Amino acid sequence: MRHVLALACLLGLVGCHRGVRFDNQVLTKPGVRYRVGELSPGWERVKVSSNDLAWFVEGTGHALQVNSSCKGQQDAPLDVLTRHLLMGFTDRHEVEQQQVVVDEREALRSRFVARMDGVPVDLLFVVLKKDNCVYDFSYVSPLGRFEERLMDFESLVHGFRAQEAS
Repeated sequence: MRHVLALACLLGLVGCHRGVRFDNQVLTKPGVRYRVGELSPGWERVKVSSNDLAWFVEGTGHALQVNSSCKGQQDAPLDVLTRHLLMGFTDRHEVEQQQVVVDEREALRSRFVARMDGVPVDLLFVVLKKDNCVYDFSYVSPLGRFEERLMDFESLVHGFRAQEAS
């Protein structure tokens, strides 16, 4: 139960996704369409009003999210957009940050250790801008268990491809 509450705090309140479809690893919503990589078995998808896509692994404290925004944030630098993802976390400490390439665009990959409701967690974010949209990927892990599901996060991000919205 503690992990479910932590996930709810991280991802916001569960809600409806009007006009959002996710089929064959492709998310489609008004004005946006993109593909993400596949996850290994064990990840359960949850619908969260503040994210396009979100998953968790029952009983482990691991969570993933993907979001896109095509309004108003495109001019902000990637480091500012990344810092925005840290809202709600306390005792934040940057572990590493590096520029990477995702879908032929510069992206910022940032790892932090922080606290969520007093519980220490490892965080990994990848943020990029493409075709007038900002895309962000987040991985949350209990402290000391970061490597357990890291390859799933890598798969999700490496499979990302922005597509032309219909």
